[in-house]
Amino acid sequence: MKNPIYINDAAMVAAVDSFKDQQETSFFNKKDSAWVGPISSEKESQLNAFLKENESYRSLDRSVQLALLSASSLKNVPSQTGINIGSSRGATGLWEEFYSRFRESGTVPTATSPLTTLGNISSWVAQDLGLKGTAFSHSITCATASHAILNAIAWLESGMATSFIAGGSEAPLTPFTVSQMQALRIYSRDTDQYPCKALDLDKTQNSMILGEAAAVFLLSKEDNNSVAKITGYGSAIEKLASATSVTASGDCLQESMRQATQHMNLEDVDAIITHAPGTIKGDRAEFTAIKSVFGDQYPRLCNNKWQLGHALGASSALNLAMGIEMLQSQSMFTVPFLEDSFVNPRGDVRIPKRILINATGFGGNAVSLLIEKLY
Repeated sequence: MKNPIYINDAAMVAAVDSFKDQQETSFFNKKDSAWVGPISSEKESQLNAFLKENESYRSLDRSVQLALLSASSLKNVPSQTGINIGSSRGATGLWEEFYSRFRESGTVPTATSPLTTLGNISSWVAQDLGLKGTAFSHSITCATASHAILNAIAWLESGMATSFIAGGSEAPLTPFTVSQMQALRIYSRDTDQYPCKALDLDKTQNSMILGEAAAVFLLSKEDNNSVAKITGYGSAIEKLASATSVTASGDCLQESMRQATQHMNLEDVDAIITHAPGTIKGDRAEFTAIKSVFGDQYPRLCNNKWQLGHALGASSALNLAMGIEMLQSQSMFTVPFLEDSFVNPRGDVRIPKRILINATGFGGNAVSLLIEKLY
């Protein structure tokens, strides 16, 4: 990138309020014995209060509600700001509810079609914030939020917009969605302190867990009291080879990371926030890709799915939020059940200044974003 894109503000709704809360997970066990990661009790209370103030929002899908709550805390948003908030699945809860009714009665509510469109997420946020810029949503599996950031960068660099809200929102904690993950045999069956073993290469069974979340970012080319800046990006797609479509060598991630770091010394990357979903193949593929790009002395590895679960299309937005918090707090957030020699092969105690953020998803697509501390 010739010039950075500034992150003027950021907001998140997830299972934890701060990634520094290293020792607690927010998972609970449902009656169907499926671990899931709901938003924190504090955020749930905030959501209830928000919906009480805006009764018309109660009919919206939870994915839209989470995005609305998250975006409502953004500050100093210009009226012509564009919006692209993506989601892997969109209106998951309402789809299942309306389809269940259809199976029982053969009819659906009149509002079924408008309430289950993916574009609901961005258009309702635009309505709530009173914005006049373009608003659209998209889906490209678990890298969706990072693709939203790429879209925002393109709009800003082309001059088609001067400010942009980008991010992701997902509310997949529904019986049918959890069952889909279980059918793929990638869902966690552990019942210990850390049922999601994201980034643990020694695990003998898959340990992915679903989580719900939303995270949004106000981007522009101007440093308006910004929280961080984006200085590199890369994207790639690889040939379909399996149901999850990521090769054992993580080819798409190798390419996206090389693109994102092509104009810098690799030793200056202080940390990588991995996508690592907690599956055996997915975690190993990303680690292989990291070693292929950086060698044995790779940057410190971080992850948050052991805390939050996998929020699918919103997951990389959470990674970006984590990276921003690391830069601002000048702290490295690690994974408590992993050896330091594995996550920190350089053995250094450097303050993070440059962080690489990975995302990948079904379809063999990958995005890497490089963010930096401002000063």
